[in-house]
Amino acid sequence: MAQAVAPAGQPQPRQRILDSAYELFSRRGIRGVGIEEVIERADVAKATLYRHFPSKNDLVLAFLQRREELWTHEWVEKEARRRGVEAEAALLAIFDAFDEWFHREDFEGCSFVNVLLETADLASPVGAASARHLENIRGVIRTLASEAGLRDVNEFALSFHILMKGSIVQAGEGDLKAAKRAQRIARLVIDEYR
Repeated sequence: MAQAVAPAGQPQPRQRILDSAYELFSRRGIRGVGIEEVIERADVAKATLYRHFPSKNDLVLAFLQRREELWTHEWVEKEARRRGVEAEAALLAIFDAFDEWFHREDFEGCSFVNVLLETADLASPVGAASARHLENIRGVIRTLASEAGLRDVNEFALSFHILMKGSIVQAGEGDLKAAKRAQRIARLVIDEYR
């Protein structure tokens, strides 16, 4: 996807705002970051930010959408398929990718869960969007489960996603072996749904 670029080779203001928000929100959450900090980091005027994103909620919704593109599809889904030629192997490969992620200095946890918990309101646009993006991850899992010939892919996806989210939280607690622990349990879950 081509980025809009300003004359001096710098990304357009909207992209700078979104890039800045992405970095800040994914690291510190949505409540821990004020609009002024996003404005300063993006090097834009307040009016420019509000022209592109009329409210902080609009910016958070754009951040969540971008997170789905970059994290869910460009990283989790692609990395699983790259590492696991067959669908069942791809499901387990998610935890291999997670294991490497958990050991990185920039490990930041799951933004969808973080925002959902910060919002604590599934009826709000941001809370509903967070839940929808989590459901979209389960969609990836359902697709892989279906390709692997597993039964009851909806139930499988719910169980498997618990392992994914749980391993992320456990890694956030400092357990760097969380992905490998979850992968061992994931094998049992896969066996249950064969």
